[in-house]
Amino acid sequence: MLVEQHFSTLTERQRQQFAALPSIYERWNACINVISRRDMDQFELHHVLHSLALAKVVQFKPMCQVLDLGTGGGFPGVPLAIMFPDTRFTLVDSIGKKIKVVQGVVDELGLTNVTAVNARVETLDEQFDFVVSRAVAPLSQMVGWVRGKISRIGYHNLHNGMLCLKGGDLTDELSPFGKRITTWDVSSFFSDDYFTTKKIIHLPLK
Repeated sequence: MLVEQHFSTLTERQRQQFAALPSIYERWNACINVISRRDMDQFELHHVLHSLALAKVVQFKPMCQVLDLGTGGGFPGVPLAIMFPDTRFTLVDSIGKKIKVVQGVVDELGLTNVTAVNARVETLDEQFDFVVSRAVAPLSQMVGWVRGKISRIGYHNLHNGMLCLKGGDLTDELSPFGKRITTWDVSSFFSDDYFTTKKIIHLPLK
């Protein structure tokens, strides 16, 4: 299992949950298509390991509140919820059928630290330490959506704010934020060619 190759301290329960993910998503995807056939063939690499790149730059602490904005089929939120069982994850998407899949996956895995919400993120009335996302929208647009939803009390190695998984040339998208942005190449953590252009973006927000 790829995850075990890169994260050596998994508990037996975490190993079982990660091992169960492909078959659970295979069944759900046959009913409600949220992942392309090509990506299902590379499910662990393209979805699970990519999501877990965030765990290479931050260790979410117990009772930390994390919002997965535009979670789609549950990424990066579901793999992160397995990795950090004491962290609270809210997975939100405006498309009901995607949240149905997420809730089904969460129930089958027995994840008690995940809340799946069918809503637009602007309507949420909560505070979060971090907002995570994967290729949902331009960063400036997402910042507008989560304005006022970031807790001012921080206790991690990174300042509270946004952690985004993105790819390609991000020069224009990131230029408005200047030196506030920190980036990491996902390829510095995982060597597969799939990650060559993939990046983690951190933007502190108050």
